Amino acid sequence: MCGIVGFVDQELSPQVLEAMMDQVAHRGPDGSGMYIDDDIALGHRRLAIIDLNGGCQPMKSAEGTFVCIFNGEIYNYRELRAQLEEIGHHFTTKSDTEVLIHGYEEWKEDLPVKLRGMFAFAIWDKARRELFCARDYFGIKPFYYYQSGDVLMFGSEIKSFLVHPQFEKKLNMRQLELYLTYQYSPGNETFFEHVYKLPPAHSMLWKDSTLTIKRYWQPTLENQTDESLEDLVSELDSCIQDSVNVHKISDVEVGSFLSSGVDSSYIASLSHVNKTFSIGFDNKRYDEGSDAHEFSRTIGVENDVYRICPEEFWESLPKIQYYLDEPLADASCVALFFLNREASKQVKVCLSGEGADELFAGYNIYKEPFMWGWYDHIPGILRSAIGDVAQCLPAVRGVNFLTRHSKVLSERYIGNTVIFNEVQKKKVLKGYLCKNDSISLAQPFFKAPAKADDVTRMQFTDLNLWLIGDILLKADKMSMANSLELRVPFLDKEVFEVARRIPTKYKVNKEETKIALRRAATCHIGTTYAARKKRGFPVPIRDWLRDEQYVEKVRSCFDSEPAKMFFHTKELHKLLDEHLSGKQDHWRQIWCVYMFLIWYDVYFGRDFSTSRSQTQQRFSGCFYLSDRKTPGATVLPKGSDAPACAVPL
Repeated sequence: MCGIVGFVDQELSPQVLEAMMDQVAHRGPDGSGMYIDDDIALGHRRLAIIDLNGGCQPMKSAEGTFVCIFNGEIYNYRELRAQLEEIGHHFTTKSDTEVLIHGYEEWKEDLPVKLRGMFAFAIWDKARRELFCARDYFGIKPFYYYQSGDVLMFGSEIKSFLVHPQFEKKLNMRQLELYLTYQYSPGNETFFEHVYKLPPAHSMLWKDSTLTIKRYWQPTLENQTDESLEDLVSELDSCIQDSVNVHKISDVEVGSFLSSGVDSSYIASLSHVNKTFSIGFDNKRYDEGSDAHEFSRTIGVENDVYRICPEEFWESLPKIQYYLDEPLADASCVALFFLNREASKQVKVCLSGEGADELFAGYNIYKEPFMWGWYDHIPGILRSAIGDVAQCLPAVRGVNFLTRHSKVLSERYIGNTVIFNEVQKKKVLKGYLCKNDSISLAQPFFKAPAKADDVTRMQFTDLNLWLIGDILLKADKMSMANSLELRVPFLDKEVFEVARRIPTKYKVNKEETKIALRRAATCHIGTTYAARKKRGFPVPIRDWLRDEQYVEKVRSCFDSEPAKMFFHTKELHKLLDEHLSGKQDHWRQIWCVYMFLIWYDVYFGRDFSTSRSQTQQRFSGCFYLSDRKTPGATVLPKGSDAPACAVPL
């Protein structure tokens, strides 16, 4: 697991590349390396997990034709290595990075479909003068790029671009309207103009200043099989056990996260790790730590529970928004930051349960077609009229239902969370364009599965939006902020091949979610734990926003110049006052705006160099790999001998 950066430019400065690498230092505290050729600069920060002594990067092929930087883990690298050796390839390390190099040499753009794992990598072909990049199937690992003229930048985090002299930092206002609805930055654009996300299951080829992006895999949901529930459960359990085993491949100790839910409990019980880690709060209404600790005792594994106090939670917010690159209003990411921080004190790798809800239908909203499908049969004109009236009513129980169901599911579903609807956005946001881009972004995904039922369409939408933009984003950024590798066994392509065949009737009904998965977990963790309802990192923000000491923090932010620039602050204070009084529950809307303003202050409202100096640590272990000697280069090996694959200046 690592941080990668790179750029194609006429001026290839080692100092610029090193500055970019410094921005992702938290992703790789175990070493660093650079490669500079006539056309390209590649940088790498390493968190050593596999082949601790021989896996340094950038890694070159024996002939020097191919150079690779790689973030992630390839779990079938041993099998691929054996195939390549049979063909005649010779290996000099035990790392999965070298498998990527030989694999690309042999299979070229067909390489990604042969991989089992999480990955974002770039391979420079010196002979062809072209750059090939790819991102994993589900988007577990991030990959951003910036293109302006003949300049191309790419890497694990956007913040690395901001120190490049050719980067023009400009806010992408189009993304703000989407964010206020989604609570994250959805789609392929970002909050920075001309900075994009390479979509999951896509590759990118740069040649002759031309960028070509292609999809190499599609997560289709078949939802048709004659197999019985019992047979599917047996196959699923066997596949998940195998996935957990391959996700434990490591040369360092592996731990596991543990909440009170079925997903992490199932993973922890199969993993046979020595340590599990949990998070909680002193407020028992929001605390999962006690339940997790109890379960850990039943499987005989040590469990560490860390409880977050309100003061450190609030103080951490600017730092967390810094690490996220883009604003995120999912409050659980803060809890996740502290969970990763505590786990990183003892292990370098942790298993986690992300992806189970999207693959196996775990969200309660997936019950809606069974519970409220009848409402969609009410004439559209009548539903719309009821919805228009409901939007003018106080946000009490039931009103949100009437508002959302004023349209049929296909016209309203964007994911399991909607923060501001269009009417609410118009009230709070200056310059509101009213293009309804929120639903336009989601509808192609909702409509894509041919002849699918509503639950399958909802799952497919969440696989392509929510999972990537929220769940996996916070998992990667919060773990890497603490130099911890997070692995997600449910998001394995072999597990997906089973999950995609499970019929809806074996996934969800009006009483139960994740039916097949819970059955598979039962024989390992028992019925009581397998049947537990999803809580999902509950955080007591609703309560804190009715405490004057925290309300004042938000109120002060709502009075700031950026707040006045983007929002109708009178409406923001109205939301805050109504929530504080207890008349209405606006905590999600308040938090969404507050997180954007904190993020904006970090990236646009102050000197970025000051911001990053507060969050980063410089470390030794840097080496330099190059095919040319650049005048004035000052990056020299530090400490003892440079790694074997490094060519010191």
